Amino acid sequence: MIRGDFPAAGLVWLGRQGTRAVAASLFLALAFPSLAAWCKPIVPEAIFVLLVLAFLRVDPRELRGHFAEPALVLIATLWTMLIVPAGLGIAFALAGVPERLPQLYVGLVLQSVAPPIMSAPAFAALMGLESALSLATLIAGFAVTPLSASVLAQLFLGAATRLSPLNLGLRLSLILAGSALSAALIRHIAGAGWIDRQRESIDGLSVVTLFVFAVAVMDGVGIGLLTRPWVMIGLTTLAFVLALGLTALTTVVFARVGWGRSLALGLACGHRNLGLMLAATGGTIPDLSWLYFGLAQFPIYLVPQLLQPVARRFRATPANQS
Repeated sequence: MIRGDFPAAGLVWLGRQGTRAVAASLFLALAFPSLAAWCKPIVPEAIFVLLVLAFLRVDPRELRGHFAEPALVLIATLWTMLIVPAGLGIAFALAGVPERLPQLYVGLVLQSVAPPIMSAPAFAALMGLESALSLATLIAGFAVTPLSASVLAQLFLGAATRLSPLNLGLRLSLILAGSALSAALIRHIAGAGWIDRQRESIDGLSVVTLFVFAVAVMDGVGIGLLTRPWVMIGLTTLAFVLALGLTALTTVVFARVGWGRSLALGLACGHRNLGLMLAATGGTIPDLSWLYFGLAQFPIYLVPQLLQPVARRFRATPANQS
């Protein structure tokens, strides 16, 4: 890095801060709501960049290794995309959520059937966990989303919302193929050695991109905290309970493969791609669901920092001591 290259130095510094910088970006997004007008139009590009960065941070040989022996990825995908969403849908129905809070129920079901967030591998990398496993599971989850999400949403919501499997599948395919090819091209031109030397800068760029996304989706949340504080507190608490609960449950279920690897899977399962569901439904969801989707960003951005001590301990635990 050239002395005096402040933008590059800033990215390196952000990358070294890891999950602390990610958590801080959420509160900066709340502090500068006026930026939402500029950030909202570039959310698709921000998501694309995040996935390109995730591909760059993963050793292709390690990623291929997971697909060469796909049993763990397939089981994790079955758990994340079918077993957990079906279980949550049944639990919500048994708790009477459809009758008591029908608007919130739509948001909860859409959250449950969504694939993991695209930044899951980036968060795993920032926490020092196995991002290749997270990325492999993410890709497999995206591949089945058009079918699993539409079927489960129809099962639990009926005519309350409509998903287009064809449009969703095409959109996912373009995003995944484009980001993978972009990362491969960058790696081919720059070389694996250069990519390895830029790991901290890549992490810093991930933090900046996450901030752009946070500004866009948190638009209006700050006003809601002032005008309806108890509603906001209740919805935020629910979002944390779901995120932490699913992360913990998945980590325990997959503990036999190693605590560090199971925590990476837990983070992917506990944090769902709500933005993708908004796009798939054309944004035609109830107002309370919109509000919940915004507040659900708090655990997405804060849980990695909260669980950093756990991740540090798991990294120090040999894989066979699970």
